[in-house]
Amino acid sequence: MQHCFTYGSLMCEDIMSAVSRARCPFVPASLDGYRRQPVRGRAYPGMVPAAGGRVQGGLYLDLPAPAWPRLDRFEGEEYERRQVVVRLQDGRMEAAWTYVFRPECAAGLVDGEWDFERFLRTGKARFTTQYVGFDALEGDRPA
Repeated sequence: MQHCFTYGSLMCEDIMSAVSRARCPFVPASLDGYRRQPVRGRAYPGMVPAAGGRVQGGLYLDLPAPAWPRLDRFEGEEYERRQVVVRLQDGRMEAAWTYVFRPECAAGLVDGEWDFERFLRTGKARFTTQYVGFDALEGDRPA
C-alpha cells in the first residue's frame, strides 16, 4: 500500500510535501471506527479507535517509498502506522496507511473533537514555526 490517510496537520499539502519530500494527488476521504482528539498542549490531533466514530481527512495517493521513513520519524513515538480502509467521497473504498495514537499515550489526549478549520486559522502558523525542521528530519542522509 502506498496511500496515506491524513487527519491533522498533514492534511495541509504544503506541510505534507515538506515532510515527505513528495507531491502526490490528494482527495478527501473518511475513516470509520475512529475519533480525532486534540493532543494536550499541541496544535495537532491524535486519532484512536472509537466504535461509531468517523474521522474526516484526506488521502494522499501513491506516496513514494522514501516518504515513509520520513513520515515515521515526523510522527514520532506517540503514533504507530496502521493499515486501514478509507471511504472516498464517491463511495469507493481504498486501502491506506495512517498514524494512530498509541494506547499507552492516550493520557495525552484531551476530550473533544480536534477542529481542522480552527487549526488553519489559529494553529498552523505556530505549528510550522515549531517544526521548521521538516526538510531535515533526524536520520536523513545528506544529499
